[in-house]
Amino acid sequence: MTDDLQRPQSAIERYFFTPLYYPLSPFQVIWWWERRRLAYNVSVGAAGLLSLSTLLILHPHPSAMADSGLALGVVLYGLAANACYSVGWMADLALRKVLGIRAPDVAPALLRYGFVFSLGLTLLPIPVAVAGRVLLAIMGLPAAR
Repeated sequence: MTDDLQRPQSAIERYFFTPLYYPLSPFQVIWWWERRRLAYNVSVGAAGLLSLSTLLILHPHPSAMADSGLALGVVLYGLAANACYSVGWMADLALRKVLGIRAPDVAPALLRYGFVFSLGLTLLPIPVAVAGRVLLAIMGLPAAR
């Protein structure tokens, strides 16, 4: 039987369950968050591409969908997701100021919940689009033109 302390951590464990989080300065708090931003952006971006692909497949006229300002929406969504990510380290700094020594455990939890919420929100168009198509099929209505 292997000792759990000797087992190397997986990338998910290192990313989401940082065992020791005790930054001593605001810069260290921000750096802890920013080291994880690229993985967040890649994950949310991949989820966004999956959602967009699904919508384009399910939409009867993908060219009409592309002409409707979809590109601007994608850019704005990406900017909003990054702004919300930045709120994570801002909340971390504020909680450290309010809670003092009890605050160090907050950042990994904020990161986990924010990450899951962001992925869920980004993937939400898939079940909505599928449900809409199924509902149209059940009701015997043609898809919108």
